[in-house]
Amino acid sequence: MTATLPFDAGRLSGRARGALLVLCAALFLDALDVSMIGVALPSIRDDLGMSTSSLQWVVSAYVLGYGGFLLLGGRAADLLGRRRVFLIALAVFVVASTLGGIATSGALLVITRFVKGLSAAFTAPAGLSIITTSFPEGPARNKALSVYTATGATGFSLGLVFGGLLTEVSWRLAFLIPAPVALVALVAGLRLVPRDKAAGRAAGFDLPGAVALTGGMLLLVYTLVEAPSQGWGSVRTLGSLAAVAAILAAFVWREQRTAVPLVRLGIFRNSTLVRANFAAMALAAWIGFQFIATLYMQQLRGWSSLETGLAIFPAGALVALLSPRVAPLIYRFGVARLTVAGLVSIALAYVLFLPIGLDSAYAAMVPTFLLAGLGFGLAFGPINVAATSGVAPEEQGLAGGLVNTSFQLGAALVLAIVTAVINASTTGSSPEDTLSAYHAALYVPLAAAALGVFAVLRRSPAQAPAEVVEVSVEEALEEAA
Repeated sequence: MTATLPFDAGRLSGRARGALLVLCAALFLDALDVSMIGVALPSIRDDLGMSTSSLQWVVSAYVLGYGGFLLLGGRAADLLGRRRVFLIALAVFVVASTLGGIATSGALLVITRFVKGLSAAFTAPAGLSIITTSFPEGPARNKALSVYTATGATGFSLGLVFGGLLTEVSWRLAFLIPAPVALVALVAGLRLVPRDKAAGRAAGFDLPGAVALTGGMLLLVYTLVEAPSQGWGSVRTLGSLAAVAAILAAFVWREQRTAVPLVRLGIFRNSTLVRANFAAMALAAWIGFQFIATLYMQQLRGWSSLETGLAIFPAGALVALLSPRVAPLIYRFGVARLTVAGLVSIALAYVLFLPIGLDSAYAAMVPTFLLAGLGFGLAFGPINVAATSGVAPEEQGLAGGLVNTSFQLGAALVLAIVTAVINASTTGSSPEDTLSAYHAALYVPLAAAALGVFAVLRRSPAQAPAEVVEVSVEEALEEAA
């Protein structure tokens, strides 16, 4: 049983507001972390002597830890207790963030980033399930979900500015400052987050499945990044790709035979869910673009981290503005139309960045960030709704976990390919050579957006249009969270 938080006619009580504040703080810190570290990357590289290839692991390690263990995190919350899992994972975040702030080598920093991603993989599903089980269905839950949904988008948006401000002093502050904030949330959570009863034991975990999935993706990203220097046809590259295939095949084999699979493979018969997951991976290509834009602004233009954060900020601001207002648009236009419009908008944003040169004015970049923010804001909510439509109630958590995993793994894969293209296209050390390599890498997120549009629009003749999905505003808000 889970304690239900008190409310009065849809108005949250003081205890309920406190619990919601703790849950939102964890989500805010996770979203803040992604964008805040992005603008600090050049400073991290210079201070720790990291190459472009190794630098991308500061981002990739986080998203792979998050995406690789997200499904296991949701399962752990159900079996071991949502409150317990949430608070333990939040404590891990505090320790990992502190260690990252004092790291003296790139390897240690990457390890702490992986651990932080892993902690987010447990706090995110536990936090959302605490809301859906602790707040009574109706006005109180809708209000809580609405606030929770907007918190993530706001955290990502503000992280661009906060990251720039902190990095102006030291990039280490981008790691150290969130630690005491998370510690305060942890102490408050011990008192405010309602207790619940664990539903099972650790025997219900598919830990080998989670390790195989994450290990396979880590090896794939490493192979893609290193392939330009090792040679695509080299024994090392081909051997690594063969190992990736073997690991992922082992994952599928286990999921087909274990009594408690991490992923019930039969769920992929739902073509709407499959298309939504492809669209999620395409949308996550934004992380690859942000990596290129950050290096361009700071390495080639000499902009400060704060100037970089402020330059990208319009994109995050639009996402924060649109996210809580998408449900009525879903009613009017349908999920497929909104998803396609969002992906087309973000693809056009990438196209408009292609002519940017070494002396282009910021005004020439603004349309890119506005279109990217518009596209992300339009598509993110509908993708989540589509991913859970037509799925049995007992598998809603699995469907939601899959689409969030696709976001993280898509970001890691695109970032790896972007890095590989930059390394392969850099023919000299002049600014012109570097800019040419960045332009070549821009085609990677552009291609991902185009493939996402194709995946959403493609359907069998006998299939109902993807946009005809019956969802309530409550469901839209809940799944978009």
